[in-house]
Amino acid sequence: MQTRDTFSLPEIHSSFMINKYAPDRDELKRIAYGFMKDGEVYEQEAGSFLLDWLNDKDYIVVQTSGSTGKPKKIKVYKQHMVNSAKATGKFFKSEEGTTALLCLPANYIAGKMMLIRAMVLGWKIDLVPPKTNPLDTVYKQYDFCAMVPLQLDNSINRLHLIKKLIVGGGPVSENLKELIQGIKTKIFETYGMTETVSHIAARRINPKKKDKKDAHYFKALPNITLSIDNRNCLVIKAPLLNTNTIVTNDVVELKTYKKFLWKGRFDNVINSGGVKLYPEEIETKLQLLIGHRFFVTSLPDDALGDKVVLIIERDYNKIAYLTIEDAIKNLKTLNKYEIPKEIYFLPKFVETNNGKVQRNQTLSLVSNTSV
Repeated sequence: MQTRDTFSLPEIHSSFMINKYAPDRDELKRIAYGFMKDGEVYEQEAGSFLLDWLNDKDYIVVQTSGSTGKPKKIKVYKQHMVNSAKATGKFFKSEEGTTALLCLPANYIAGKMMLIRAMVLGWKIDLVPPKTNPLDTVYKQYDFCAMVPLQLDNSINRLHLIKKLIVGGGPVSENLKELIQGIKTKIFETYGMTETVSHIAARRINPKKKDKKDAHYFKALPNITLSIDNRNCLVIKAPLLNTNTIVTNDVVELKTYKKFLWKGRFDNVINSGGVKLYPEEIETKLQLLIGHRFFVTSLPDDALGDKVVLIIERDYNKIAYLTIEDAIKNLKTLNKYEIPKEIYFLPKFVETNNGKVQRNQTLSLVSNTSV
């Protein structure tokens, strides 16, 4: 384990700029204090993180998103964050002089890492409010940007302003993937978690025709080795990012020690009549049929053990219900076990603070609804 006397915070890169300023360490502290004193909420979050980064501790306390469990605070070592930044720069070929846009909140790992990449690699980074449509007030082109899927969905008409985009924080829907095909921006879906200091793998989701064969596989960043356990869940060895081997609950198909296909969460696996079903795979097949947010889960069933159910975020409408039910029954890509036995409508899903759906809490609302 690292100790404070083995870590020395690297110098701020000489090419680093933030909001058009080129600060050294002391000047960056003054900028951070200015953000804290007079800035908007997103600037205050950035200022708070920058002051944490510049202190003499060898770690940062960060909060997990809570999408797969209760949110918790964990220690992340600064050296691991530096290593992650360097791996990202190498993987995406985004080194010194890269212009970057930060449109994510700096109180989560994804936003923090954008700032660290800028400081470590020598990027010129600008901060804008982390809105659902972050490019609406942007009028210059950037080399690199990170977004969540909802921001990408609301930015399609202005993606010409971004040369390279990474998307994380949740899966990118098939509908959204269809919309971005043919766009010049290189768009990558990322895989990672707070414990791995942001992403450890990525895949291009709007590839050129010649690259489409392997496009559905995530490829690991440098210095990362992948394997699976007896549940077929991904096991990550990333000694430069975490001193512990990370055993995930993500069921994958492992192609090589560097490539994998994500199938779903082990926690979400449905055992229906002795057949194991992955909700996320079923959702992929349903995405082109349903225009609202939805997810697939299960409820107890006397005959099957668990039955597949579909929950849609919208007010109940009998015509919509019958239309969706009929479309699902005629969908040839679904096998008989994957067809939802019940369809429920909820006006609003339960979410984490940063907009991720909390499936279990949302499912608990179903008992108060009717089909």
